[in-house]
Amino acid sequence: MKFLKLSLKFCLLVIFVMQQASAVNLLAQSALSDKKSDSNQIQEKIKRVENNLLPPVQTKGDPAANMNIIERMKYYNVPGVSIAVINNGEIEWAKGYGVREAGTNLPVTTETLFQAGSISKPVAAIGALKMVQDGKLQLDEDVNKKLVSWKIPENEFTKEQKVTLRRLLTHNAGISVWGFPGYSADTKLLPAVPQILDGIAPANTKPVRVIETPGTNPSYSGGGFTVMQLLMTDVSGKPFPKLMDNTILKKFGMKNSTFEQPLPQSFYEQAAAGHTGKAEKFAGNWFIYPEMAAAGLWTTPSDLARFAIELQQAYAGKSKKVLSPETVKQMLTKQTGGRGFGIELAGEGSKAFRFSHSGTNRGFHNNMIAYTETGQGAIVMTNSDKSDQLIGEIFRSIASEYGWVDYMPKEKTIVSLDPRNFVPYLGEYDFMGRAKYVVLTEDGKLKLKAAGPNKYELFAETETKFFIKERPGEIVFVKDAEGRVTEMIIYTNGQEIHLKKL
Repeated sequence: MKFLKLSLKFCLLVIFVMQQASAVNLLAQSALSDKKSDSNQIQEKIKRVENNLLPPVQTKGDPAANMNIIERMKYYNVPGVSIAVINNGEIEWAKGYGVREAGTNLPVTTETLFQAGSISKPVAAIGALKMVQDGKLQLDEDVNKKLVSWKIPENEFTKEQKVTLRRLLTHNAGISVWGFPGYSADTKLLPAVPQILDGIAPANTKPVRVIETPGTNPSYSGGGFTVMQLLMTDVSGKPFPKLMDNTILKKFGMKNSTFEQPLPQSFYEQAAAGHTGKAEKFAGNWFIYPEMAAAGLWTTPSDLARFAIELQQAYAGKSKKVLSPETVKQMLTKQTGGRGFGIELAGEGSKAFRFSHSGTNRGFHNNMIAYTETGQGAIVMTNSDKSDQLIGEIFRSIASEYGWVDYMPKEKTIVSLDPRNFVPYLGEYDFMGRAKYVVLTEDGKLKLKAAGPNKYELFAETETKFFIKERPGEIVFVKDAEGRVTEMIIYTNGQEIHLKKL
């Protein structure tokens, strides 16, 4: 009898174990099924993004112009593209297209490195803000008090107002030199940062100087970020790449990123070659940028996505890997000129407010956009310096798929104007003494010519407000009391660019 009781208990135990195993198996099968279903859904999203590239403007009554990414890469002569998409606060997918080098079969992968250009600036800004947070730098102190190896020359503009870190980070320090052309890969002698700042050979740019009273007129300046680079190295006593690697890149998990210039040979097999707008590779594959904080970062879209996600998480108070939530909120608060610290800000409201930065070095063009509170964003990097229109088309496709309502193509209504009304608009317009835009007529059409050979037709929304179908934004002609055109204002990507009529 005792044996029968034990046998019965054993049988019941076996049945229970089998039931539990069956339940676990069912749960595992369900999890695998859910994972497969999620994977299939993401693949469908990717296909829709790839086949729904959109122009910046949709004119009323015209059919939607859905375009394929590979076809548009061929149209714009872009050899390679890499994309990372952020959704629900994580990298939902990343993918490479085309080749690292024109004329080869070397594919772009998610680990292919691109030069980030000016996207280096917001990453460098995190490093500077970490030094502020640690008490090594102050936002509103005269930077000359901490600079050791070089000083900003004092002049009539610095008598009352000084160059501060806050003003450097927000392009409001009155500092010269917009950007840098880089140095060819075979350059034997690269300039030290003080030589760049003084415009002394072998530097290939003009001296970085205060040309306006600090704090009075926001003006983009790569020169200002190079001053910041020297400030950070003087105070820390560390080379800039090592400082950034230890402070930012490793802590953000950016394992395929470096500020080293020239690029270390260990990265060569991962790196994309830079190309012209005709898909012609530059000699030596790329240019060297010792102006590292302004333009020296090599990285991938996935690594920049990790950077953006950390900002989103810290902004929400959920992370503090490097910066506290309070510091990140300060970084992403509009300062004078509408920028944050080292980063562009746009959009209004919790669902639309976003941070971004584009970047162009010779042979490379990229863009990063991320929303502060929705956990969404994307990074697109290319190995062509004439791919801005393609990048815009890709971003609008992503926006359409993921519901970024504020980033969708704008619907415009064209009004007809008598060509005789165009006469006051004709002529040259000066862009801060650096470039001239020309408004002209051809075959009865009003056109805008910027740098390069391209001319864009201007379509009228009103008598003074126009748009270009190939580019986002608006162009407004400003008249004085006597009806004479005095300037042209270009509104694009949250920026307001004033060009004086000559």
